[in-house]
Amino acid sequence: MQWRDLLFAHWPVAPEALAALLPATTPPLELDTFEGSAWLGIVPFRMRGIRWRGWPPLPGANAFPELNVRTCVIANGRPGVWFFSLDAANPLAVRTARVTHHLRYFDADMTVAPWGAGVAYGSWRTHRGGGTAELVARYEPAGPQFLSVEGRLEHWLTERYRLFSADPAGRLHRCEIEHAPWPLQPARAEFSRLDMTRWMGLELPEVQPHLLFARSLNVRAHRLVRA
Repeated sequence: MQWRDLLFAHWPVAPEALAALLPATTPPLELDTFEGSAWLGIVPFRMRGIRWRGWPPLPGANAFPELNVRTCVIANGRPGVWFFSLDAANPLAVRTARVTHHLRYFDADMTVAPWGAGVAYGSWRTHRGGGTAELVARYEPAGPQFLSVEGRLEHWLTERYRLFSADPAGRLHRCEIEHAPWPLQPARAEFSRLDMTRWMGLELPEVQPHLLFARSLNVRAHRLVRA
């Protein structure tokens, strides 16, 4: 698959607040921190060219917007990402990911349109029982492209090649992700509606988020295995 026009918007959040939202799993999932701070990410982007390896793209389900809310975690000594939610504008993808990868996908009405050098992005959750979650934003790159340096916050937030999920019995699973290093740029963003965390009992701090933009990245995801 290919991820395009991606915004990494991250807010520092009290570690105890995020840790309380992680599920009890086997093996246990632990919150990861950077210099004592935990971070909550809201990441809108577009997916395209989605297909099973060795198969052609599936018509009607190979390109759509997606918006995820995530944090950084560790399980069995492996760093990765935990998704609190993933909103998508494709009902088939939502149901497939819920079944095959135990991910908390939700149906949403979504719009993406060009804006400056970036995009105008809107998402309104419509999933039955999914609560209210909305994002209306405009964002674009605001500087030259660079590769993050290990040990810096940009690298810690973005260069995570593994996601974790939990099945209904609380068993933890992992999915390894392959891609080149992120081609990052500084970003600017305007949020006219930002309500992606209140449904899960979390208020974002009233501080400026850490913003990064990525134009395009090709990605491979492996099958899910026990963590």
